[in-house]
Amino acid sequence: MAVRRRQRRGPGGGRALLAALLLCVWCRAAAERVRYAIPEELGRGSLVGPLARDLGLSADELPARKLQVASAGKKQLKYFTVNEENGNLYVNERLDREQMCGKSPTCSLSFEALVHNPLNIFQVEVAIEDVNDNSPVFSKAALDLEIGEWTLPGARFPLEMARDADLGSNSLLTYQLTSEPSFSLSVKQKPGGKKQPELVLERALDREKLSSFELVLTAVDGGEPARSGTVLIRINVTDANDNPPVFSKSLYEARVAENLPVGSPVLQVRATDADVGSNGRLSYSFSNVPDDVLSLFSIESESGEIRTVGPLDFEEEKKYVFGLEATDGGGLTDHCEVQIDITDENDNAPEITILSLSSPVPEDAAVGSVVALLNVNDPDSGENGQVSCELSGEAPLSIVASSGGSYKVVTAGALDREQASEHRVTVVARDRGRPALWSSRELVLEVSDVNDNAPVFEEAAYSAYVAENNAAGALVLRVQARDADAGANGRVSYWLAGGSAGAAGAAPLVSVEARSGALYAQRSLDYEQCREFTVAVRAQDGGSPARSSTATVRVFVLDRNDNAPRVLWPAAAAAGEAAGGAAAPFEVVPRSAEAGYLVAKVVAVDADAGRNAWLSYELVQASEPALFRVGLHSGEVRTARAVSERDAAKQRVVAVVKDHGQPALSATATLHVVLAESLQEALPELSERAAGAEAAAAELQFYLVLALALLSALLVLSVALAVLARLRRAGPPAVLRCLGAQRFSVAGAAFPADFCEGTLPYSYNLCVAAPARAVPEAAWPPPPVPILSAEELLGGDCCEKPSPSSNLVLGEPPSDPDAPQVCKA
Repeated sequence: MAVRRRQRRGPGGGRALLAALLLCVWCRAAAERVRYAIPEELGRGSLVGPLARDLGLSADELPARKLQVASAGKKQLKYFTVNEENGNLYVNERLDREQMCGKSPTCSLSFEALVHNPLNIFQVEVAIEDVNDNSPVFSKAALDLEIGEWTLPGARFPLEMARDADLGSNSLLTYQLTSEPSFSLSVKQKPGGKKQPELVLERALDREKLSSFELVLTAVDGGEPARSGTVLIRINVTDANDNPPVFSKSLYEARVAENLPVGSPVLQVRATDADVGSNGRLSYSFSNVPDDVLSLFSIESESGEIRTVGPLDFEEEKKYVFGLEATDGGGLTDHCEVQIDITDENDNAPEITILSLSSPVPEDAAVGSVVALLNVNDPDSGENGQVSCELSGEAPLSIVASSGGSYKVVTAGALDREQASEHRVTVVARDRGRPALWSSRELVLEVSDVNDNAPVFEEAAYSAYVAENNAAGALVLRVQARDADAGANGRVSYWLAGGSAGAAGAAPLVSVEARSGALYAQRSLDYEQCREFTVAVRAQDGGSPARSSTATVRVFVLDRNDNAPRVLWPAAAAAGEAAGGAAAPFEVVPRSAEAGYLVAKVVAVDADAGRNAWLSYELVQASEPALFRVGLHSGEVRTARAVSERDAAKQRVVAVVKDHGQPALSATATLHVVLAESLQEALPELSERAAGAEAAAAELQFYLVLALALLSALLVLSVALAVLARLRRAGPPAVLRCLGAQRFSVAGAAFPADFCEGTLPYSYNLCVAAPARAVPEAAWPPPPVPILSAEELLGGDCCEKPSPSSNLVLGEPPSDPDAPQVCKA
């Protein structure tokens, strides 16, 4: 089971920051460091530890927090994975400590754990503990030694040391030698704690008795269970070489810089042999070294000079320790150890890795929100590996250092998508080497929209002008509102929000198109009914919650000359006369009237406005054109000269009333004038005029009937004989029977209507009673109109129905009390 340890770093470093904002961010960035320890060689899917629980995350939080591992190095990510359901950390690939860390006394992998909502980072370290998975090995399967028969007992012969890739107790070796009376095994302690096996001669050798020996050397490590490796020692007994080679040092050390050119000399070892000839000739070679050393270094067999054959990289390996062997011509050997230290050069620029980028970020994100997590790593050491980061670019962002070479990019100010929809900043990482190396990485942060802007109309109040009598559906005005937001938040719809045109109980005069903001007239507008109205238009966006604004539209209806002047006096009474009703009104002008005498005033109004309602009066027809004149603007009918006896008693004056519209509209007013000194004198003239009117009406009726009869006769001629017979049996048409009768109509009393639309400068009241007695149809001319006094005619109430006992009519009372009494004002 993995061993877990948690450590919290104190917030003391945050107190050194001056800015309050960075202090707050730093306090939140004081990340936890979670440590686990696991043995190497665990299989895939093995549990490392409950990472989510150790970070304080519950099972319910896991889906929202999105726990994941991230690292600047790719190799860390391939070894571990997090289960999304339970948040446990598992092994993703077999771990080999010797392959990952080599001879390093400690081996651990560090990576970051990311959690979202809110975004945070935690440091995770997994220590890889060594297990005894490597056996001791010798570089050769057999060792060949030549020992002269004259060699004295007690002589020692160094043997090759075994190599174990494990560490600690798993690499502590002990050696065993097969039993042989002539030889024994001794172990010599060397610097660094290594043990050098030596073969010790126990008794003199006799080549003639036994010329060779075969022994087995076994190396056993200290692991549990122990592992071992063997090598065969072949000993050849000779009779010459009695001096072995001797190195000048047991340990040779050298220090070289990384990136040393291939073929450069590193150091030279030297050994001596007291023998002469071939027995004193030495050759140098590697003694049981790993393959990586052979790929980087070579040794000249005669000179002992060591050179590079491959590139040296401090970041790959900081020190190389290996053994050398000097062998003379007689087969005697000596061993030494070489230690080469690699010094660091600033040959690596900082590496920037984006662990997490929250893009897009909402524009209402709080100040200090984490938008990106970075890891900056420089494989160099010392000052060459010390890195500082900064942001380059204009953006409301800042970068804050976290633990383990991590950095947080946080918001330093408010974001506004309407001002900048994205921010581009460059993260620049620079080390402290000489010369300094740097690298950069661009961050593109998109800002997502939030519905923080209401639609804004181009104008707070609009004015529109529409001519009346427009067609239904005509365009009145187009309003437009703009919303700085994007997408649905900036999609504007228009609605009517009220106003005088949309009052309750009345059909709205205009409608608005939701998408375009165009206002259309719902019906034809009439200036005389509505001269102006207002509507409130609301613009609403599609956000949630929606935002809206309102603008006022004031619509002015423009007048058109669509109303002719309306004559109030004497037009109404004249219309009654034309319909065969009461007698037309008349004015009595004394024959003693001088020039300028006011006869009457033509009163007219025009429902239009402006120039369309400016009225002018003209005299177009008169019995005596020179007798009367009409005021151009006042409408007053006055005598143009003094009335004379030669002038006819009955005068007819026709005036036209025109407005000033384009085109101009007009109306006519007919005024009947009686030239008489008094009303009694004027009554006979009125009776004759009434009888004349009836005769004219009868004559018109006769011609109409005659025309109808002629048309009927033509129709009868074209029909069948049966129809002719039927017409004979039926007799002459009924319409012909009326041709012999002399008809007339009795004109009733006529008076002008009383208009109460305004204050008129003059008022006229006239009441005339109709004849009360029945007159036979054949009677002609009609009986004379009763004569009434002026006081009785003018003093009565024209709006009351006279009773039978009324004294309005002189002479006989009416035989029919229900006879109509006409009263007009």
